[in-house]
Amino acid sequence: MDDYWWEPPMAGTELEHLVGALERLRTTFRWKADDLDAAALSARIASSELTLGGLLKHLAAVEDIQFTVKLRGGRIGEPWESTPWRGGNDWLFSTAADDTPEQLYAYWDDAVRRSRDRLGAALTAGGLDQRVDLAALDGTHANLRRIMFDLVEEYGRHTGHADLLREAVDGRVGEDPPDGWRAVSGRFGPSD
Repeated sequence: MDDYWWEPPMAGTELEHLVGALERLRTTFRWKADDLDAAALSARIASSELTLGGLLKHLAAVEDIQFTVKLRGGRIGEPWESTPWRGGNDWLFSTAADDTPEQLYAYWDDAVRRSRDRLGAALTAGGLDQRVDLAALDGTHANLRRIMFDLVEEYGRHTGHADLLREAVDGRVGEDPPDGWRAVSGRFGPSD
């Protein structure tokens, strides 16, 4: 199973399945966006402004928002605070073409590593039922389970977009990476 570390367990706990589903979506997304040059990361399909580069940058910011701002009410941190971005998606998507492929992959890879560390610390401090900073207008706080499911939903939507974009770029199709897949920058996975 080491070659398929992204697969959730066949019969695990709620937490194992939730984290496993997120890791499988992260891995599938990263594989769909992997090993492309600037032109390919900026490619679009006719009916959309989305690009794989824009999705990499957007999902990197989403990772940091979920596990800093929404989890503990902290500041989003770098690399975002030293940019002109102030929270809207348009800037992330429209400026991705100005970033090199190395920058785009680093945004996402680094954000996922930070998220894994922050999630691990949060789970050590309490389970999925622990209260997080995210709250509704009436003051009701969400729990960690909610922000985890929100992230799974976000990845589900954008991994579907990545499927279409990557197929248009070079014909890559498939649900999962091939046996033993690792990102160009080294092994992408929980033990980075």
